[in-house]
Amino acid sequence: MKRFLHLGIIGLGLVLLTGAAGAVLPADWRVQGQGEMRWFGFRLYQASLRAPGGHWQVHQPYALELRYARDIPSSRLVQASMEEMQRLGNAGSEPLARWKVELERVFPDVRSGEVIVGMHQPQRGAEFYHQGKLTGRIDDVEFAGAFFAIWLDERTREPALRARLLGLD
Repeated sequence: MKRFLHLGIIGLGLVLLTGAAGAVLPADWRVQGQGEMRWFGFRLYQASLRAPGGHWQVHQPYALELRYARDIPSSRLVQASMEEMQRLGNAGSEPLARWKVELERVFPDVRSGEVIVGMHQPQRGAEFYHQGKLTGRIDDVEFAGAFFAIWLDERTREPALRARLLGLD
């Protein structure tokens, strides 16, 4: 039960597409998969994974889009993201401390209906967009891997959503 809320809160912090988000992504990027995150019957967000030609590869560029169904303060998004990256064990305490400061800088408060896009940039890091506008970049490859693993790693708290995002469901 807690795992669904936890991933749901993080998802609300993450990522992509409104009418304006189309300007963010290259024209050839297509939906690989999509799914809805619910907790106790309440819709938290609609997630979409986009990649060149609709073919996701972990070491290639891709974007995770989340359309929020709830208002969530940025502090809660940061906290949930940090807890999940720590749970997955993809980094030590020093990188996690740096990443917390970076996430506080790029994550806005979100309102129902808003969209954030997180773009994975191989050999660079990640970019974040809110309502089609860049909120910031985190130029850290290790961060990008740890962050997107929250949804895409086999050890995610929500394997059914992962399967839908990857088009396996």
